[in-house]
Amino acid sequence: MPKKKKKTTARTSKKRKSSQEQTLYWVTTGIGLLLVALLSFARVGWLGNFAANLLRFFVGDLYLVIAGVIALLGAILIIYGQFPHFKLKRNTGLALLIAAILLLLAGNYFVQEKVYSGFINAFLAEIGREFGRANVTESVGGGLIGSFLYQIFNPLLGNLGIKFLAIICIPISILMFCDVKYSTVVKWVQQAGQGFVNQNKVAGSKIKDKYIELKEKQEQAKVDNRSNLSDPLGGKSTVFPDVDDFSTADQDIDSTVAEAESVAKPDPKIEIAVAPTPTPTSEPAIETAEEKLPNPRNHHEEDQKLLQKLADVDHGELKTETTVNPGYRKPPLNLLDPIKNADQSTDKQLIHKNTATLQSTFKSFGVDVIIKKAILGPTITRYEVQPAVGVKVSRIVNLADDLALALAAKDIRIEAPIPGKPFIGIEVPNRATSPVSFRDVMEHQEKKAKQDPMQVPLGKDVTGQIISANLAKMPHLLIAGSTGSGKSVAINTILTSILMKARPEEVKLVLIDPKMVELSVYNGVPHLLIPVVTDAKLAANALHKAVKEMERRYKLFAASGARNMDEYNQKVAENNQDKTKPVMKPLPYIVVVVDELSDLMMVGGHDVEGAIVRLGQMARAAGVHMILATQRPSVDVITGLIKANVPSRISFAVSSGIDSRTILDQTGAEKLLGRGDMLFMPIGASKPERIQGAFIASEEVEKVIDWVKNQQKVEYDQEMIPQQTASNEQASDDEPEDEFYDQAVALVRQQQSASVSMLQRRFRIGYNRAARIVDEMEAKGVVGPSEGSKPRQVLLPPEKENNNEDHS
Repeated sequence: MPKKKKKTTARTSKKRKSSQEQTLYWVTTGIGLLLVALLSFARVGWLGNFAANLLRFFVGDLYLVIAGVIALLGAILIIYGQFPHFKLKRNTGLALLIAAILLLLAGNYFVQEKVYSGFINAFLAEIGREFGRANVTESVGGGLIGSFLYQIFNPLLGNLGIKFLAIICIPISILMFCDVKYSTVVKWVQQAGQGFVNQNKVAGSKIKDKYIELKEKQEQAKVDNRSNLSDPLGGKSTVFPDVDDFSTADQDIDSTVAEAESVAKPDPKIEIAVAPTPTPTSEPAIETAEEKLPNPRNHHEEDQKLLQKLADVDHGELKTETTVNPGYRKPPLNLLDPIKNADQSTDKQLIHKNTATLQSTFKSFGVDVIIKKAILGPTITRYEVQPAVGVKVSRIVNLADDLALALAAKDIRIEAPIPGKPFIGIEVPNRATSPVSFRDVMEHQEKKAKQDPMQVPLGKDVTGQIISANLAKMPHLLIAGSTGSGKSVAINTILTSILMKARPEEVKLVLIDPKMVELSVYNGVPHLLIPVVTDAKLAANALHKAVKEMERRYKLFAASGARNMDEYNQKVAENNQDKTKPVMKPLPYIVVVVDELSDLMMVGGHDVEGAIVRLGQMARAAGVHMILATQRPSVDVITGLIKANVPSRISFAVSSGIDSRTILDQTGAEKLLGRGDMLFMPIGASKPERIQGAFIASEEVEKVIDWVKNQQKVEYDQEMIPQQTASNEQASDDEPEDEFYDQAVALVRQQQSASVSMLQRRFRIGYNRAARIVDEMEAKGVVGPSEGSKPRQVLLPPEKENNNEDHS
């Protein structure tokens, strides 16, 4: 017996010790959980931020709620010394509630960050940066759990489907945690619906009964009034109905209807307030308001005197103005044809595949990157790539050919980095190109741009935003690209935009078209200053006329004290307010468009370059702006002086990187796809912006031109029209001879040989001057024409032979 008692006491002591150790274990665990929760709440020092980020690693932005749950769990463990036991249904409901909330947080995070794939990698990169900063600064969504669930459900349901699923799971999980049965929920819904229907029936019957009762009272009152009026001499006084009776009856009806509606809807949440009608202002208030209005005639007296002097001198000489037609109507947008958007569903489906391909390709080359988002544009899809810390940008740029091979693309362009973003853009051509309609960009342009005739829409960028160019601020534009890349369409877009938004007295056009087919359709448009110049030999003369117009405008500015055309037009408007002074007309903008610059440079390079450089240097303040286009962007066409004075550039697809450097001072245009794909670099921009140009058909241009021609007839400026070739030849014949011409003729007759280099050495003059002397001697029959490498033949005999003949 005593042995058995010893055994039993030993077993019970062991059980007590194990239960005490287990209790101490749970209490210690509770203290640890409570400390972790407190550190996560307070975020004190490095340890607190680390604890908070540790919770955020699993549950993301829900870490404070989870920290509260952990604190509650720790308190329960400390108090009771054991883990709380819940039923399977409650545990499942709690887990489902947390999972649904984390899924919603993850979805909102990835939508805001515009991440379309690689969700777990994007989350790990963001939480890694948070651990590196040792602080809680940026949102991390739903943590690892939410990102994992979003990675699973996103290909199946999409973002909207995930939100719908999470919203449904939240009430279900709450009912499961509260142990509420499904049948009781159905009973509650049925009872609520039946009560609402019955309440509406009662309210409707009450409204109907009260309305019928009040209607009967009104009819009875009308009958009594008629009976009283039918016997006016019967000794009874006639009783007329009072208007207030009907008004009170109507008010009763309205009040009962309002009461019935209040019964049907016991708790209205929206209140509609009716604004009171404004009281009319009195006459003295109007008089005082008129007295307080400023009088513009009392200001700028000195400017008015200068304008009077200017009007006396230059009145009637503003030849660039046309008569204002008050009945002129601008072309409507219905003249333009809409273009249907192409089906880009295949490109949308390829985004996920291309993203995975890019990630695997970068990984195979040992480059650690994160693809943040992909933007589907009308022509290209841009993938924004964020390199990891320590990865050089040049390593990604050098992989352009390898990425194009992996994606099976025609060619890709890498923009490193994207201006204003810490990402690198990889631009991949789309399988289906969506054209940009000119009508679409004109309709959806900004309000300010619609009112400004000098702001022309160019097209849409990668994100689908409309890009406009302000010709007045450029101040000049240079367009280059190979044949068929879209230069002529871009010029037609600019000119059509000006015709649709500007009146003839606001903008004047000078069109130079050596190709004779592109801009000749604009002949007869009232916006033209001169007829379209198609002769390349007359183009230089037309440009010189524009230079003279610029100089004349600067003389007007000097006389009026204005610094630019806007100030001058403002002073003209102030001058025209005074009816005692002569009326002056404001100066219009002048837009000079050259469709093919290379032909002009070949015919008269020196004269054309001089006029273009002169306009580029000084014509900005005078309101004269140039648009130069060429298909051969070489150094001999686009010289250094032209590039220096034409800062805004548009480059379409070119054949080589050398041409791209010539037009943009950097490569990239050789990667363009053609058909309106352009790089636009306005003045002051460090990097060009890729745009899909708007397309306008020739039929649409003709419709707009016909509309404008029918509104007003053209009035050309006769002084601005360039002279014919015969007059130019006559002017060249009347030029004075060179001072070394006689000495050069004597030298050639003496040496019986003629060359430009010989004249340069003997007279110490330049090549151009010596060549002109030789050409003049050829024109006057002193020397023969050039025969290539052979020396020129001298047609006059030496002077010694002539002298000997005279002596004999």
